Amino acid sequence: MSLAGLVYALSRKYPEEEKFGLTSQTQRAVVSIASNIAEGAGRGSDKDFAHFLNVALGSAFEVETQVILAGQFKYITEEEQEIVLSELHVIQPQLNALIKKYCK
Repeated sequence: MSLAGLVYALSRKYPEEEKFGLTSQTQRAVVSIASNIAEGAGRGSDKDFAHFLNVALGSAFEVETQVILAGQFKYITEEEQEIVLSELHVIQPQLNALIKKYCK
């Protein structure tokens, strides 16, 4: 959830014309990470949990791509981009490990 706060703060800096484009897409994707983890945890089976973890992982990779694009478009600084990417590069392997644990 701290990643979502960071991404929301950064995406507010995007140009107004991105409000319904990259800004919205990035914000939805970053919220989807935590939301899918929570939803999967509330399900009754390991199989369901693993499914929602996979969705969360997909959203994490989506955010990664969108943050790289924001950096290329100069909406955020290289330093800001690296901060987000470093957090994602911690979260993604953690999700992979959980997926392996629950995909029995």
